[in-house]
Amino acid sequence: MPYLLRAAALTDAPAVTELLNEIDRIEIGRPETDLHTVEADLKHPEVDLDRDSWLAFDGPRLVAYALVWDESRGERVDADHYVLPDHQRAGELLLDAMEARALEKALANGASRAVVHLHLNVAPTLDLELIRARGWSVVRRYHVLERPLRPGEDLSPRPAEGVRLRACADEADRERVHALYQATFAEHFDFQPRAYEQWLHDIDADRLDWSLVWLVSTADLGDAGFLIARDDREAMGWIRSLGVVRQARGRGLGGLLLRQAFGAFAARGRETVGLGVDTENATGAPELYARNGMSVHFAVDTWETVLS
Repeated sequence: MPYLLRAAALTDAPAVTELLNEIDRIEIGRPETDLHTVEADLKHPEVDLDRDSWLAFDGPRLVAYALVWDESRGERVDADHYVLPDHQRAGELLLDAMEARALEKALANGASRAVVHLHLNVAPTLDLELIRARGWSVVRRYHVLERPLRPGEDLSPRPAEGVRLRACADEADRERVHALYQATFAEHFDFQPRAYEQWLHDIDADRLDWSLVWLVSTADLGDAGFLIARDDREAMGWIRSLGVVRQARGRGLGGLLLRQAFGAFAARGRETVGLGVDTENATGAPELYARNGMSVHFAVDTWETVLS
């Protein structure tokens, strides 16, 4: 029986979430995908669901899902792709569709080629020989780290003299976090500059608890770093982003922000906190996280293909 392919709609979010959690159980041993995360992807203003999303059904069962989006306005296009192990042909059909659409988007941007990135677990349900044969290769590895929290021990830290730590309180603070994000992540692999309104969509700001976003400042530099945390994941508290400007690195500000997040999550009764990090990050982030008790939960590879 052939697979039925169609575009996704926002009403498909529960079914997509169920599929992704089934894949989570295979790849990492437990479900860690939340409905609101899938909804945010499907609602992203730079995604045209009719042209940029695909579902594959085996009878009534959803067995594969793919999505492409473009933040570069150039040749760089991002993609998601998920397939159940016994349905590799469905996965291949979605790869065909998403590669064709990615090239179409890049050409419409005026680029001569599409450079497509896809994140996959290091032991994914997708057959890696299938994508290698299509010209995909690994260009980066990320670790998802986690750390158990200890109520009564993980407490909000006391900043050193001349250092101020404050929660993001108003629109001006939000704009400042955005500016610091753009400045501190500009040197990171795969960074795409984002205007303020675009960035708000990227971080799903409508659902973000801004009391879990902090700014750190020093007497000589002013605002020098930030941390964005989220408490809307079922599996664990989550640190989405942490950045410290180059001039302020080495002063313990990153550790201060981390411990602030640990204390806040412990006070809320969370048992675990997690985050993702580029293993080739040159700012010292992997070492910072290790010093603060974080260890590898699972690994994700960035795969790349160039289409023309």
